[in-house]
Amino acid sequence: MSKYLGLLLLIASGCGAQQTADSNNNPSPLAAKNEQEKPRIALIMKSLANEFFSTMAKGAEAHQSEHPSDYDLVVNGIKDERDLSRQVAIVDEMVVGGVQAIVIAPADSKALVPALRRAIQAGVVVINIDNRLDVDVMKQEGVSIPFVGPDNRSGAKAVGSVIAAKLSKGDQVAILEGLRTSDNGTQRRLGFEEAMSDAGIQIVDSQSAEWEMAKANTLAASILSEHPEIKALLAANDSMALGALAAVKSTGRTDILIAGFDHISAVQKAIADGSILVTADQHADQLAVFGIEAALAQLKSPSNAPSDIQTVVDIIRAETP
Repeated sequence: MSKYLGLLLLIASGCGAQQTADSNNNPSPLAAKNEQEKPRIALIMKSLANEFFSTMAKGAEAHQSEHPSDYDLVVNGIKDERDLSRQVAIVDEMVVGGVQAIVIAPADSKALVPALRRAIQAGVVVINIDNRLDVDVMKQEGVSIPFVGPDNRSGAKAVGSVIAAKLSKGDQVAILEGLRTSDNGTQRRLGFEEAMSDAGIQIVDSQSAEWEMAKANTLAASILSEHPEIKALLAANDSMALGALAAVKSTGRTDILIAGFDHISAVQKAIADGSILVTADQHADQLAVFGIEAALAQLKSPSNAPSDIQTVVDIIRAETP
């Protein structure tokens, strides 16, 4: 965040002018104008039932409370990460509601682009976080939307490498993928595959559990039954890792290694007790903040072309302090 601190201070100095009042204690026209100019930023996320996104929302709300003169925040989320139509509707509602910027973690890398194009045409600044929008679809729609977020492929490869280091060449593993229409799901799968290929480890199954714990539990149980020689399950998010863990426990096996991605609290505990080996922390509490800061920068200097910003991913395992 330090790289944006100077910019935020500059924005604060421009937006935080004191109110003045007339003799009847009514705000002056200048004060009303300043109040109107304070931007409203909409944070639109995926399912708030997922701890990753509820943590993201709390981080954004904390940031706004620390910078109340810089912007107002509207937080939105969908009930189900697959509810694309509702997320599209929220984008449209925010535009009609007059927000100046949208910071969005899209549920789908392609389906949200037309709605975001409409937002941009209405004069709204749009920043993409967490799940990268599809470059080809953006090109078709004639828009360029900056991405603020992690390199999911390299993060997943690093997670997979921790698993690979515990296995032997020729061992069997399986992957629990996220939504196949989401870029971050695809990139994490590719990262896992690259780590296994480098180590000579065989991927015997790879299926989408659509980010969901219950579906991951069902798929993992089926995979373990079909491939009893399997040594590890690599899940593209922590909810699916927890579903895989429940499936492993139900078999009574203790030799299955499990990887996740997100560092939610339940997985932090599972890593501490050794039931999950590794996850990735992409700092959910700060990810939306980075996007908000990018939106503020774009609002401050609309003539400057927005650019992508890569954020940090840390690998978390039991040995990590």
